[in-house]
Amino acid sequence: MTTDVHSRDLRYFVAVAEELHFTRAAERLYVSQPALSKQIRALEGQLGVELLRRDRHRVALTAAGEALLPHARQVLAALAEGAAAVEAAKAAQRSTLVVGMSTSPGRGGMLPAIRSRFTAAHPRAGIRLRQVSWDDPTAGLADGSADVAFVWLPLPGEERYAWTVLAEEPRLVALPDTHPLAARAGIDFADLLDEPFLALPKSAGPLRDYWLALDDRAGRAPRIGAEIAGAEETYEALVAGLGVCLVASGNAPLITREGVTTRPVRGVGPSRYALAWRREDGDRPLVRAYAEACRATAGLAGS
Repeated sequence: MTTDVHSRDLRYFVAVAEELHFTRAAERLYVSQPALSKQIRALEGQLGVELLRRDRHRVALTAAGEALLPHARQVLAALAEGAAAVEAAKAAQRSTLVVGMSTSPGRGGMLPAIRSRFTAAHPRAGIRLRQVSWDDPTAGLADGSADVAFVWLPLPGEERYAWTVLAEEPRLVALPDTHPLAARAGIDFADLLDEPFLALPKSAGPLRDYWLALDDRAGRAPRIGAEIAGAEETYEALVAGLGVCLVASGNAPLITREGVTTRPVRGVGPSRYALAWRREDGDRPLVRAYAEACRATAGLAGS
């Protein structure tokens, strides 16, 4: 078939081929019957073959028309699918991305910078921030209430997720000002093994274990002084002397207030702060764009 044939020509041909009546086909297409007849004759002229045999009593497909009909239908169906895909992409550009977080990624104005980069690329897209309790270490990814989320690694069920690490931060120990170890400039983790620790809820799974530094305890079980599910709860538990806790350096300002201090800890590795998303959503335009904005803001473009 010549490439000069347009979708309108095929649509007109299919309508006549299915109705086998020019007047009914014209009504179906919302065009005049003479205009339809003229277009069909033009198509036949382009192809150099008669597609329809017509007389005063009936319209019938020729052998060439019979051969063309299924292919014309396929082309029109493919064009409709393509148009639907384009509309879906346009709708995605205009939709809202829900960003989950349990603690805000302040860290030198990171969040406004990410939003600026994202909206520059997708000005019609909206962003809705969703604050999530520490009960859910996936910050809304697990139950589908967030599209992307700022999280601490490791994640429970990590095979379900993909992520990009935005920051590696030393873990500090937070403790009451009155604690004997607070006078030190730095503390060995071995000196904390007998201390009661504040722990994330059990629902946090491997993240609870990570902030209790189980891998650095040489098999010694931690003492749990209290469970905490938010920054304010953590501060109150520290002031009350219920225990100490490890905290990422970037989150230290959330709890380092009157009565609480933080100190460097030797013997534990750094924490990893990441943007994560469900693996099946990795090709969604807004998810991909937000991840790219995060990488660029964190100086990780191309990583």
